[in-house]
Amino acid sequence: MALPLKALYDKQGFVIVPGLVRDDDREELEMACDRVIARTRAGQWPYRRTVGKQFPPYGNDHPDSWGVQHVMHPDLGEPCFVRWYTSLMITEVARELLECGEEDLQMELFNLLINPLESRFALRWHRDDVGEKATEEEEKAALEKWRYGVQWNTALYRDACLFLVPGSHRMPRTPEQRALSETMDPPEDPLEMPGSIQLVLQPGETVFYNSNILHCAAYEPGEKRATLHATMGDAKGGSTRARNVLQHGLEWMKEVRFREDLDEKSVAMLDLLLKMHAESGDAVGFSLEN
Repeated sequence: MALPLKALYDKQGFVIVPGLVRDDDREELEMACDRVIARTRAGQWPYRRTVGKQFPPYGNDHPDSWGVQHVMHPDLGEPCFVRWYTSLMITEVARELLECGEEDLQMELFNLLINPLESRFALRWHRDDVGEKATEEEEKAALEKWRYGVQWNTALYRDACLFLVPGSHRMPRTPEQRALSETMDPPEDPLEMPGSIQLVLQPGETVFYNSNILHCAAYEPGEKRATLHATMGDAKGGSTRARNVLQHGLEWMKEVRFREDLDEKSVAMLDLLLKMHAESGDAVGFSLEN
């Protein structure tokens, strides 16, 4: 008998959900992605993930990109991203996995993962908000409190970039896993990590995952990728997620011109983010080292 979605998520740290991009939304999202990717590659959008930088701050030193940041930004003029992020299909799954009410849903990050044009690029094995040198006790403490947010990747095209270790969101690394995740270098073969699997998403599939699961990624030039990469929080977590979210630079979300185009539900979600921001201050630092 298959486990319910929440139980499966709690057990393995991820779940794959199909059908969160409706047929009548797919073309609109694909075209919007094509436009923002073209702007980014042409140097007309400064908020990008640059080859050579695995984590924030990404800088602007390399011409090749593996991601587009802040796709809900009003300067991009692509309202379909906000509509999809706050859609009932997405928020219902988020509420189930977070076990919270709609009034607790916190707007967070929405970015786009793309293929580099000329460079192979990979991320090292990591947990998004736990340092690579964390002790076993520090890992345990961080993992126990990391239940107030969910991250997801929605593939518009086939995506085989993500590798993870099921169940590692609940336990510290073994000595063998630690040896392969303490350096700054990405792995030559991700499947050498004990317990690791490769996730292959078909177009329209979404993987929701605990972002402190042990994971890495590998990107190949020439393989078209447009994967919607987002997070959503449960405001009952207070400042738990502040560093991991605010390190991406979300000052633009305070602007009236972003707020004025949102519906009532989206404004409520935004207000919870701004409350966390106000209570946490600006000096949140960065979760991981490049």
